[in-house]
Amino acid sequence: MSRLAEVDLSVRLSKKEAKEQLAQAQERLVHLRLLLGGQIGSGELGPPLCVLFEGWDASGKGGAIKRLVDELDPRHVRVAQFAAPTFDEKRHHFLWRFWPVLPGWGGMAVLDRTWYGRVLVERVEGFATEDQWQRAYGEIVDLETTLAAEGTVLVKFWMHVSPEEQLRRFESRRDDPYRAWKLTDEDWRNRGQRAAYEDAVEEMLERTDTPAGRWHVVAGDDKRWARVAVVRTVCEAVESALRARGVDPDAPLPGTAG
Repeated sequence: MSRLAEVDLSVRLSKKEAKEQLAQAQERLVHLRLLLGGQIGSGELGPPLCVLFEGWDASGKGGAIKRLVDELDPRHVRVAQFAAPTFDEKRHHFLWRFWPVLPGWGGMAVLDRTWYGRVLVERVEGFATEDQWQRAYGEIVDLETTLAAEGTVLVKFWMHVSPEEQLRRFESRRDDPYRAWKLTDEDWRNRGQRAAYEDAVEEMLERTDTPAGRWHVVAGDDKRWARVAVVRTVCEAVESALRARGVDPDAPLPGTAG
């Protein structure tokens, strides 16, 4: 069975459950983010945190990112969006344009679309040659391995939705004058090539899921469930990274009881 086929898209949260669980996860993330930034705890900077989002069109990336950063101080996180490379960006190696937004120690960055475009849209649409996108798997793994070796915590999400749910969201956007701008002819064209994209996604998951950066495939048919899952997963990744460095993520804070 393919990795996408293994995802249980039937998972759901009620509005009440989602509100309670999201608030708890966000509160935990605020604590961990301040700990990484040295604003609380020992005052030492923690490892860089880089969260990558890929997924189907209308899979809920934007909503998940919003909930991920909503409660964080905007000075403590950078959100960067990446569309098709510009003319000048195409003059460089495809990874070049991502370097300026990568976080340093104590920093956090969230990338809405990433270097995986080379093995997804650029592969399927023919914007990269087969030699280029085949070579990219190793180049991406090398990059992520280097970042992890330097201490970066990479959390990678593929937001997964069924074709039926995607169509429902497309039609909802099309019929809403305040959201119609989010739906393009390219989105409809990409939907028509879903089989080719599924092949590309499966190969991406297989070839770039490494100890340096594990893929988390999020069931996205229920937006509430997906948003909670994203925030919780980031919290768990930070907690694991801190413990691996001998830092207790739950250590008493100055002025509090032990």
